Amino acid sequence: MEVWPAIDLRGGNCVRLLQGDYSRETVFGNDPAAMARRWVAQGASCLHLVDLDGARDGHSVNRAAIEAIVHTVPVPCELGGGIRDRETIQQMLDLGLTRLVIGTKALKDPAWLHEMCNAFPGRLAVGIDARDGRVATDGWLSVSDVPAVQLAEQISREPIAAIIYTDIARDGMMNGPNFEAMEQMQRAVGVPVVASGGVTTAEDVRQLAQRGLAGCIIGRTLYEGKLTLASALAAAAAT
Repeated sequence: MEVWPAIDLRGGNCVRLLQGDYSRETVFGNDPAAMARRWVAQGASCLHLVDLDGARDGHSVNRAAIEAIVHTVPVPCELGGGIRDRETIQQMLDLGLTRLVIGTKALKDPAWLHEMCNAFPGRLAVGIDARDGRVATDGWLSVSDVPAVQLAEQISREPIAAIIYTDIARDGMMNGPNFEAMEQMQRAVGVPVVASGGVTTAEDVRQLAQRGLAGCIIGRTLYEGKLTLASALAAAAAT
């Protein structure tokens, strides 16, 4: 199982939000490229980047920080947040990102998603963010009536790289992931599912691996030193 350390970008800084709430922000550094090098030095083989400003505003905002990260580390990087048109997809892939995460636009415009997935096969992952099992959009500011598993089943028919499933209620709270929801999602689709939200301990990582998840994204617990990346990688490899 892959372990993806998260680097969330807002105003050019590395931050974490509690439950996606932009008013509950903690800044963990003002040099995203240095943070990326730190995780790679500790063994990370991939990095998960999020443009929080982009997710809220609907267009890429933290491009300079993203470009600095991609150019400073030799590992695959994926990016989510504000990727809602073909031009942005092409620009971000040209920067050297391995894959991009499509969120809000996947729910709002299935025809566009179909077109983009076929134009960039295997380069797009779909981020499904949910609260109480329902899909959230626009940087988690809106919650739809669409069940997360239903959306996953629909989009898994496209040539996507993965589904990244985030339980908003668990995100940043460090009280463990929603194991049942994550396992249900992975069982429902034939594409890799990456778990996000609440992953806090090595045991969390181990359980997700045992339940068949393809990967997990880890954020706040790494930044606060409650889980080391080495321990998370060992737990993922042990299953």
